[in-house]
Amino acid sequence: MKLFFISFLTLFAFSSLNAQGFKVTLHTPDYTSGLAYLTYYYGKSMNVQDSAIVNSKGTAIFQGKDNLIPGVYSVVFPGKNKLYDFLVDKGQDIIINADTSDLINKTEVTGSPENNLFLQYQKYVNSKGVFLQKELEAYKSSTNKSDSSLHEKKYKELNDELNDYRDKIIKEHPESMLEALLTGMKEPKVQNLHPVTHQDSLENYQYYKKHYWDGITFMDDRIIRTPFFLPRLEQYFINVVSPVPDSVIKESDYLLLLERYAHEMYKILLNWLTDEYIYPKYMGQDAVFVHLFEKYHSKGLSPWLNEKQMSTISNRAYMLMSNLIGEQAANLEMVDSNGISKPLYNIKAEYTVVCFWDPTCGHCRVQVPRFDSIYNAKWKNEGVKMYGVLTETNDFDQWKQFIREHHMGSWVNVYETEAQKKAVEDAKKPSYKQLYDVTQTPTLYLLDKDKKIIAKKLTMEQLNDLLQMKIKNQPLKSVNSSVK
Repeated sequence: MKLFFISFLTLFAFSSLNAQGFKVTLHTPDYTSGLAYLTYYYGKSMNVQDSAIVNSKGTAIFQGKDNLIPGVYSVVFPGKNKLYDFLVDKGQDIIINADTSDLINKTEVTGSPENNLFLQYQKYVNSKGVFLQKELEAYKSSTNKSDSSLHEKKYKELNDELNDYRDKIIKEHPESMLEALLTGMKEPKVQNLHPVTHQDSLENYQYYKKHYWDGITFMDDRIIRTPFFLPRLEQYFINVVSPVPDSVIKESDYLLLLERYAHEMYKILLNWLTDEYIYPKYMGQDAVFVHLFEKYHSKGLSPWLNEKQMSTISNRAYMLMSNLIGEQAANLEMVDSNGISKPLYNIKAEYTVVCFWDPTCGHCRVQVPRFDSIYNAKWKNEGVKMYGVLTETNDFDQWKQFIREHHMGSWVNVYETEAQKKAVEDAKKPSYKQLYDVTQTPTLYLLDKDKKIIAKKLTMEQLNDLLQMKIKNQPLKSVNSSVK
């Protein structure tokens, strides 16, 4: 098993809970040396809380002056090939007597009544799981309809028994850690199991979305350290919420508002959203990150972040503010190879493709001639003009030679003079690379006739598809950007 550590944006200090300290004692007859770990679940990974040496009597003691945040924890045995899950809630002096030959059935936990219930649950699920797997395999290997129906029925009955058992625990042990865990793991049901019409599917979606968070109490910080919460959060924003930035922003603000007074939950969500949208999967979703910066980070509502982390977030936000989809593109007042001024805003065209490139860039040397080919073959006749910006000004001869060799004379080819660059620096204004978030080449922007940003950082194929949809007035779906 590999132990992972959370990303730098999600590294933060948790506040202590009525700081009395914790003590987890591991007794195992199977190890008399080596290093054991105390880990906790966080999203899809396990993170190290503490480590301890196993002594010659098979004992390792994990201890700290602050209470552990309640959740699902594990002791990882020396060699990292075996682990044992247990619950942490109010009782924080826990003794685990573990037999690695059969961790479920031969392990005892004292000092925590919560774990006695959890151990019973694990034993039950483990026994039912054997029969469920058996019926599933029998169903798959069935050679006739009668057998397959029989095994399908038995599988459903066993699964219903398992769900009934979980519901019983939830009912009989309210406010327990196990109740919070089981309630949070329940999948919301859909109204129509077999939707027939489009309206049925739409109603299913609306119902599913409305009830997606049923069972999750956002004021309960205990669900933070569970294996299900962050994957469920990720699933919600990727597959349930519309990828349109306004929709993501609305959902983000709603959840953050719910969690404002659940401090640890609030930290988790704001950090996850920041991590997710600082370099988003879909074009235009960087507006979500800018919104998070402006509404939360810039107003001091993420005080757990250190100076370096805040600087990274701030710099990235300022790089994106001027080039959001739908916003007015910054004017580029540059000159061509003859020293003649060719401002971007002087370009009169239905669409303008701004291409930031460098002839010394290997990727540019391959891609830019392809851009020129499709421009001459198609885009030029569709009201498109090319505005090529040289990003490095060390070798003008190489730049001019590349333009000549590839017959790019129909482009408006420009660069920033040293005098222009110095004037920008002296005025302490952002450079064009900052204004257009040019971190690699080639970088493409598509502007409309008013120089508003339609799209950015697309491949040639994506840009061509988008242009054709725009020209044909077809509805535009979310475009997955391949350039980060």
